[in-house]
Amino acid sequence: MGQYYFSTQQLTVGYDGKPLIKDIQIDIEQGEIVTLIGPNGSGKSTILKSITRQLKLIAGSVYIGGEELRRLSYKTLSTKLAVVLTERMKPELMTCRDIVATGRYPYTGRLGVLSAEDERQVDEAMRAVHALDLSGRDFNAISDGQRQRVLLARAICQDPEIIILDEPTSFLDIRHKLQLLSILRGMAKQKGITVIMSLHEIDLAQKISDKIVCVKGDHISRFGAPEAVFDAETITALYELDQGSYDPVFGSIELPRPEGAPDTFVICGAGSGIPVFRRLQKAGTPFIAGILYENDIDCQLARQLAAEVVAEKPFAPVSEATLQRALRLMEGCGTILDAGVPEAAMGTAVGRLVESAKGMKGYKALY
Repeated sequence: MGQYYFSTQQLTVGYDGKPLIKDIQIDIEQGEIVTLIGPNGSGKSTILKSITRQLKLIAGSVYIGGEELRRLSYKTLSTKLAVVLTERMKPELMTCRDIVATGRYPYTGRLGVLSAEDERQVDEAMRAVHALDLSGRDFNAISDGQRQRVLLARAICQDPEIIILDEPTSFLDIRHKLQLLSILRGMAKQKGITVIMSLHEIDLAQKISDKIVCVKGDHISRFGAPEAVFDAETITALYELDQGSYDPVFGSIELPRPEGAPDTFVICGAGSGIPVFRRLQKAGTPFIAGILYENDIDCQLARQLAAEVVAEKPFAPVSEATLQRALRLMEGCGTILDAGVPEAAMGTAVGRLVESAKGMKGYKALY
């Protein structure tokens, strides 16, 4: 426990007394956003349901603010922790505002009558998720994405210390995904609310999270900061990628590079090659890219998609050996696509490559 606000100690979770994931050790500071990632069926939802007491713990303990979860009454727990899970609610004859208002019930008397302050917090919560216009609508008559926003408003209305969400972006379009995650980020950093959630979109998980939990098999395969987790080897192993690859620089999954012997050479630099690489990949055309510095943004993607990359170490002149290699490869290609290089490069070995290309059959300038 120590300095951590939320922690698990030798936690084992599962169903009907049968362990699914063992020895879960997670330590979270207050106000952090922690995201569980991993393949479908790996147990992310099981972990979330277990730490919210919807499933009985098989072994180990969960601590919130130094208190063991099992020792907290449900009333006390409901003031500390709010939950947004994937199961679809089907309440009868309840408006969206009615649903959000249930988040205030832990603070009302036995009759559940909302005070003026409770009503104000309902309004604020719905405003925060841009759902005020849904107030009077039947909860069962709105879209999945709208339901997700209403349920998040209910969680906010609960005024919790921790919000736990299971795949909160699943039914949202891009705009509302970004909107929801921005709201969560604001709550975490401005109000100190701890956010624990699962996400399928690993690019978003990389960008929003303070810590990442990789769930696979019967254990947590990795736990740490995004920069320590999101590398090609870890993500490839976690999802068992056998088609395509994970690009840690772009935070994206890439389809496989085109197969076959390359007959196309792409001259590029400083981002000019990226749209060309993607067009060639979609067309199934294998290609060579060069001459690129290893820290050039084009080089990062070329290593994922090109059959071969002619690259030079950063902050050094392109060597004669690298230039001659590029010339040999280019001369062996029937198509040369010049996507453009920075003007400053024209007086260097890269400029010599461009000038040589212009005199070859199959040369085409794309700028």
